[in-house]
Amino acid sequence: MFQTVIFDLDGTLLNTIQDLAYCANLVCRAHGWPTYSVDTYKTFVGNGMPKLVERFSPPDQRTPEALARTLEEYLKAYSLHKEDTTAPYPGIPQLLADLKREGVQTGVLSNKDDGPAKAVVEHYLPGLVHLVKGRVDGVPAKPDPTSLHHLMDELGADPAATLFVGDSNVDILTGRNGGLTTCGVLWGFRTREELRQAGADYLAADTGELAKLIREGTV
Repeated sequence: MFQTVIFDLDGTLLNTIQDLAYCANLVCRAHGWPTYSVDTYKTFVGNGMPKLVERFSPPDQRTPEALARTLEEYLKAYSLHKEDTTAPYPGIPQLLADLKREGVQTGVLSNKDDGPAKAVVEHYLPGLVHLVKGRVDGVPAKPDPTSLHHLMDELGADPAATLFVGDSNVDILTGRNGGLTTCGVLWGFRTREELRQAGADYLAADTGELAKLIREGTV
């Protein structure tokens, strides 16, 4: 049985893509820029909000100064609309509640900015996660393992008994870079092929399979 489970946030615990896409297109429309489909945004997210802003900005709007202004606009929009359609994936609240009752530590490590990450977890999954860390300036984003190591140090987690769970290659590489067992979830934003190519140790089609892996060490 794993004693600690570290989850990605967007596409793993919460289905946030509609709100993320809406806010991005809101900014794009305000400037007369091209907008994108929700499916396209599934490929844009995962590396943090600054990288998301860079991806939806036109090439001539990608100077550091322009990107900083656009990021500020995006964060303002997201603060207003981050809970419009976002919801936990089926079975996630119950899984987290069960793990807490069973004494399994849980953490969230996200490339979403730290403030919004903490806010949505507290809103949708109150009291169910031991520690949440989002992106902060000066700390490399996932898949660099620096923030993962910080989170594990705070939890006092044993790498040999820790599972990293996410829906993208970024997450699987983060876990691998941190020396952890990894599980890719198939209900998120990315594909089975991407997770396999990234080297996921396990794949889970639903929370039942993930719970079995956490408790028994196999899917």
